[in-house]
Amino acid sequence: MSNILDLLLADDNRETLEQVSKQFDLGEKETRAAVEELIPALSRGLQKNTSEGKGMDDLLDALRTGKHERYMEKPGSLGSPATVEDGKSILGHIFGNKQTSREVANRASQRSGVSSSILKKMLPVLASVVMGSLSKQVLGGSSRRGNAPTTRADSGGLLNSLLDSDRDGSIWDDVLGMAARGLVR
Repeated sequence: MSNILDLLLADDNRETLEQVSKQFDLGEKETRAAVEELIPALSRGLQKNTSEGKGMDDLLDALRTGKHERYMEKPGSLGSPATVEDGKSILGHIFGNKQTSREVANRASQRSGVSSSILKKMLPVLASVVMGSLSKQVLGGSSRRGNAPTTRADSGGLLNSLLDSDRDGSIWDDVLGMAARGLVR
């Protein structure tokens, strides 16, 4: 099973990445480098939030009711102010505060070579894209048929595999590693 980064970099999401490149005036290589740094950070934030039952249920509820799949189905919408606002709200849930988002952008800038000011603007857009991709993968066409997963058990572990940033089959080592890095700071 692919994780969320693999899904976003797949050929069938090319239009989404082209839209992000265009929106932030970046080349394909720069966009890819930025995405490869930011998406795992977003995944780890989601992992941390979903490590308890309520967090997973809240995420599933957001996927079911947020209509996030539109970001994947209509990539042109990524440039709208509503997408950025939705993304800022998503980041608030994922990271808890703006300072963490800034730190993520600064670290990603050092690794990707893309300006941190661009990455700070890109983060809300990519948060919306992540939710759109999760929505498509977890709910698929089932939300339109009215039988979308409603609990963590119903999701069948799909979210866990999508959020597994190191692809070892477990999100727990990712969550523990993130917690350890937080203690070192």
